[in-house]
Amino acid sequence: MHVAARVHVDGDIVDVRIEDGAVVRSDGSVLGAVNEVRFAPPCVPTKVVGVGRNYASLLAARGTEPPSEPWVFLKGPNAVVGSGDAVIRPAGQIIDFEAEIALVIGRRASRLTASDWRAHVRGITAANDMTARAWQAGTAQWWRAKSSDTFCPLGPAVLEGSDLEAPIAIRAWVDGELRQSGTTEELHFGFGEILAFITRTV
Repeated sequence: MHVAARVHVDGDIVDVRIEDGAVVRSDGSVLGAVNEVRFAPPCVPTKVVGVGRNYASLLAARGTEPPSEPWVFLKGPNAVVGSGDAVIRPAGQIIDFEAEIALVIGRRASRLTASDWRAHVRGITAANDMTARAWQAGTAQWWRAKSSDTFCPLGPAVLEGSDLEAPIAIRAWVDGELRQSGTTEELHFGFGEILAFITRTV
């Protein structure tokens, strides 16, 4: 598995890889340890498509029927920041976090099918789906609640060559306290179904 990232160096953003806790440039020189650098977003998405209401256990706990097709929403690219960057809270808003798995698409994808979607996935990264709940409750369109600047921290790295069939843990800690824990085994719609739907419609 290859672990790719991007870091800030002297005002620029440099592509690097992570090896045994060290941050390594393409020429093999070491920039430092992972706790000694500032990570940039590990990719630069042109759009971010989220999927809501997709954890079967959460839906069951709420007594909610799963949707008949993926429930998608957009987050603006302006919301993307790097792991460790500050999240800015809009005045008067209470914001919530949700740890998510993000699929990083490596090449243009249109009308994918169950047989070809994996070839378009570069890898996976961690995402934090920030939401201003009052804005979300006030409208059927979620873009405002989801797309404020800094509302989509990504990274710190992209795991390339990930086994997308194996269960992937999804966890979130707040001040050292585990606040969210699950796995991709709980997904109502799997990665292939989601990408096939999105690339047909978005």
